[in-house]
Amino acid sequence: MSYTKRIFKNNKFNYKKYRNLKEIIEKRFNILIVLLVIVIIVLILNLFYLQIIQNEYYVSQVETLNQNTVEGSTAPRGRIYDRNGILIVNNKAIKVIYYNKTSGITTAKEIELAYKVADILEMDISNVSESILKTFWLKNNSDIAISRITDEEWTALDERKITSEDIEDLKLERITDEDLSLYTDLDIEAAYIYSLMNEGYYSAEKIIKEEDISDEEFAIMSESIGDLTGFNTRVDWERVYPYGNVFKTILGTVSTSESGLPYELKEYYLNKGYSLNDRVGLSYLEYQYEDYLRGTANVYEINDAGEQILVEEGTRGNDIVLTIDIELQKKVEEILVAELIKAKEEDNTDYYNRSFVIITDPDTGEILVMAGKQIIVDGDDYLIYDYTPGIMTSPVVMGSAVKGASQIVGYNTGVTEIGEKRYDTCVKIKDTALKCSWTSLGLTDDIQALKYSSNTYQYYTAIEVGKGTYSYNKALSIDISAFDTYRNTFAEFGLGVKTGIDLPVESLGYKGTSTLPGYLLDFAIGQYDTYTPIQMAQYIGVIANGGYRMQPYLLKAVYEPTDEPLTTIVYSNEPTILNKVNTKAEYLERIKLGFKAVLSSGGTGYGYISSKYNPAGKTGTSQSFVDSDGDGVIDTETITNTFVGYAPYDNPVVTFTVISPDIYYDSGKSTYQSKVNKRITQQVSQKFFEIYQ
Repeated sequence: MSYTKRIFKNNKFNYKKYRNLKEIIEKRFNILIVLLVIVIIVLILNLFYLQIIQNEYYVSQVETLNQNTVEGSTAPRGRIYDRNGILIVNNKAIKVIYYNKTSGITTAKEIELAYKVADILEMDISNVSESILKTFWLKNNSDIAISRITDEEWTALDERKITSEDIEDLKLERITDEDLSLYTDLDIEAAYIYSLMNEGYYSAEKIIKEEDISDEEFAIMSESIGDLTGFNTRVDWERVYPYGNVFKTILGTVSTSESGLPYELKEYYLNKGYSLNDRVGLSYLEYQYEDYLRGTANVYEINDAGEQILVEEGTRGNDIVLTIDIELQKKVEEILVAELIKAKEEDNTDYYNRSFVIITDPDTGEILVMAGKQIIVDGDDYLIYDYTPGIMTSPVVMGSAVKGASQIVGYNTGVTEIGEKRYDTCVKIKDTALKCSWTSLGLTDDIQALKYSSNTYQYYTAIEVGKGTYSYNKALSIDISAFDTYRNTFAEFGLGVKTGIDLPVESLGYKGTSTLPGYLLDFAIGQYDTYTPIQMAQYIGVIANGGYRMQPYLLKAVYEPTDEPLTTIVYSNEPTILNKVNTKAEYLERIKLGFKAVLSSGGTGYGYISSKYNPAGKTGTSQSFVDSDGDGVIDTETITNTFVGYAPYDNPVVTFTVISPDIYYDSGKSTYQSKVNKRITQQVSQKFFEIYQ
């Protein structure tokens, strides 16, 4: 092919390619034009929708965003009542005078303000320190103070031999008694107020006076705010307790307006819409039911003139009703205090220092009384402290009181039969001490084993549950899964697990880690794992109500904030069944018969609750250990007494749990053991039936 033909052919090819490319571009351009038209139409329609149809809505939104609104101080919290409608926590209005430092204010202006306020307020100046007076004198007499610095000292400052702080210290040192003697009471008041105005962070609110403010002082300050730059007044509130310290620890505490949100929970509360200076519940019920008790603050709009206009009135928080009977609670606390003091005057109670009482409704889990007291010997005086939180946080070796659950393990596993008799004698495992009941009980059946608190009966059960073969003074091997068998059943009664009480803290107790055979035997008689008093209260409730583990609770109901009486209910707490014990009804009935025998004539619990109330229950005596000299080493063996019971036997309406750790130790002087736990139980149960029968 010639060169000319090749060129022609190539050009022809390029022309076709060019024509095709042009057509593609034109098509794409047309598509783009269509898309642009569609977008423009959408934009026009959208603008029409926003500017015409939704005009009023967005105008209102802009106005809202442009509003400058602020919240007032935290509104009062809801009141707290007992189960009978008796007021146990209220709010009291308090007057507050405070100061906020304004930007650019001078020292001279603050001193002038301090004198003006001192002329209005009566301040307690009895404890105004010399340091405050000297600082105030220095602010008022800076020229004189400077003149008292020598040339040599100024030179030393220039040569950096001393610092400006040293110069200030010298100024203060050279303020004489004669200088300060010229101060009148008004000067001292002004000095004190000035010091309060400059405490803490620059921007923080400073409380000038919040106690003993007269109506006249408050009125004059309120009327003079325009002339007292940075000063203001408000009516705040504080919690008041008509029953004093009764149950006060569990009622909880509330932060102050100065402290505001607790640091460790700041982010949590800010995310829920709180302000930094909001007051919140810090502990126990105030913390637990913060969402109900929290009040709603006033909302103000600030207009162009800087005036606050109320746009939304705040409200007090919701009122809550507790399950507690405050009158019975008061009586129980008085009994505890009296018995603590009495017991400390008895022999061998050197390490006894606390007791706990819980009274519940076994059918619902409601707590009527929850009290713990601690006694400290201070020379010839006794100091009493509230120890009620220990009911949830202080595990104790409970002893034989748990044998009801142990016996259920025997029935459930088939190693114990109803009515089965065993000879009560000591058990001896090789290389371990004798394990015995508190006395020789002879031939004993399952009911008598509970009535007289036979340890041996439970030992034999534990050995069989562990698939062991026992021979006197021989080694014993067991299947360690027996520990789980016991613990799983105990957990169904509430032992070794959290009870679910509606408080922010609860301990599980100590769970032993060794699986030696002897410890299984100890477990079966309540001498290995430890349990809290609230767990024991749940346990006896399960036995009393026929096998249902009820969640213990303190909140009964929530009401809208109104003047008395309570009317509109917001929330009613209903009983919660956590689980039903996995056993036969006849086995539980057998335990109840045994517990009834415990409190009958001859039983270990006879006399704890008057027989006229037809009671049932179980005592416990356990070995405990304490650190006798505070060196961190557990070195002294003690005896702990426990009691759990209910009444009446045939239709239980109440359970009692009374625990007194370390009531005895062998001092070598006598074998006397205080009956403090029995005395507390007698009086507490009697007081309950005086009120509720």
